[in-house]
Amino acid sequence: MAPLLEVKNVSKSFPGVLANDNISLTVNAGEVVALLGENGAGKSTLVKMIYGLYPPDSGEIFINGNKVELTSPKAAIDLGVGMVHQHFQLVPVFSVAQNVALGAEKKRYGLYDSQQAEEDVAALSQKYGLAVDPAVKIEDLPVGTQQRVEILKVLYRDAKLLILDEPTAVLTPQETDELLEVMRGFAKQGVGVIFITHKLREVLAVADRVVVLRNGKQVGETKPSETDQAGLAKMMVGRSVVLDVKKELAKPKEEVLRIEKIVVKDDRNLIGLNELSLSVKAGEIVGIAGVEGNGQRELVQAITGLRKIEAGKVYINNVDATDSSPYQVHKMGVAHVPEDRERDGLVASYSIADNLVLNRFTEAEFSKRGVRQVEPIKKLARFLVEKFAVKTPSIETNAGALSGGNKQKLVIARELAWGPKLLVAAQPTRGVDVGSIEFIHNQIVQARDNGAAVLLVSAELDEVLGLADRVAVIYAGKIVAELDAAAADRNKVGRLMAGGDTN
Repeated sequence: MAPLLEVKNVSKSFPGVLANDNISLTVNAGEVVALLGENGAGKSTLVKMIYGLYPPDSGEIFINGNKVELTSPKAAIDLGVGMVHQHFQLVPVFSVAQNVALGAEKKRYGLYDSQQAEEDVAALSQKYGLAVDPAVKIEDLPVGTQQRVEILKVLYRDAKLLILDEPTAVLTPQETDELLEVMRGFAKQGVGVIFITHKLREVLAVADRVVVLRNGKQVGETKPSETDQAGLAKMMVGRSVVLDVKKELAKPKEEVLRIEKIVVKDDRNLIGLNELSLSVKAGEIVGIAGVEGNGQRELVQAITGLRKIEAGKVYINNVDATDSSPYQVHKMGVAHVPEDRERDGLVASYSIADNLVLNRFTEAEFSKRGVRQVEPIKKLARFLVEKFAVKTPSIETNAGALSGGNKQKLVIARELAWGPKLLVAAQPTRGVDVGSIEFIHNQIVQARDNGAAVLLVSAELDEVLGLADRVAVIYAGKIVAELDAAAADRNKVGRLMAGGDTN
């Protein structure tokens, strides 16, 4: 029986970059194949060719034993190929049901049947445990829920080959475990799955085979039964990677951030933060642990001036910052790594160099009498690109052309470069490979050791427990417990995250 998918000796180049170099890949029906590699290794380029988004420069692609010319995503979909993209392909002003049904609308009397679409999406979301309201607009949903919509789009089309490009990057641990179960269910039904992820635990939990890319080349293939996380990391990066965070004990000093009983509304105009109080001192990392949607987003935006505070106070270095704008908050010494780098972290059409001074363009070094100073900006960009290992052909390259992990390193570089007093880091390693995670963690710890106060918000509980000196658990818009990191075991924190007690 022919493989469901067979890729033979495929290559693809872009200006200055050989993204895929003579790669071959096979996926059988009912098999989950994990595709691993560092950011920029060529994973997304490969699956985009399989999905018809890019034509290969050379090589062949076969589906069910037949050679195919995938000239568009529609051609791929017609052949039973579905893809969940790393970066959302959603229409913000459309509802969940409209997005899911888009291009495959069911009609009644010749018109789009919105009621049927909402019923179908509700049934799908219930069947696969991907809770989402079909009638809500995409622009009103948090990142994690938008990712569920992307997954539902593929389920709606009943694909036989699923390509999942970082589908768990924005999911909570519980949601991730649910998705892994869904993937196992796909395989049992004879569906083939290509699964791109940076989370090695997920690979070992769900994959039948693992194919590893490095610098555009295929460097190895293995099975979970034949390796472990350290072995996979070494294959990806080409060296041993320290998976545990190495840091000295914190030495907290003066209070930098003080939050006093703030009340903040969410996007639905409901209470998102309910008299939340918190303190972060210089020289410590406070990690916020919680299931996504319990107020983390509102907390970060309230601190950084992006969301109105209805009641209560926020103080930064004992200065009232409650009604401050994002610019004023930055001037108080606050750096912000946003949860959505695409929307809030970068200007995709700007060069890497210009993105690295987005928060400093008014400083005398980079602007004189309102005229940007090109050479100082380039000098800083060259230094930061090297220091933070951002893979790019040039500092003049548009930020939008970078891989997801390199975009994240760009944001981290910009926010840490000027020595902030307070770092607010939301999902700092979302969609980032293990080598880059190790690097980013080290940079955050170094910022702490240099005297910064760090507030870490992450959907990855292991990341919070590994990085934080103190763990604050958020539930229903309140901090329900604060634990010293040494006493914050995974099960105890998990119960608190779910609204339970620690008994």
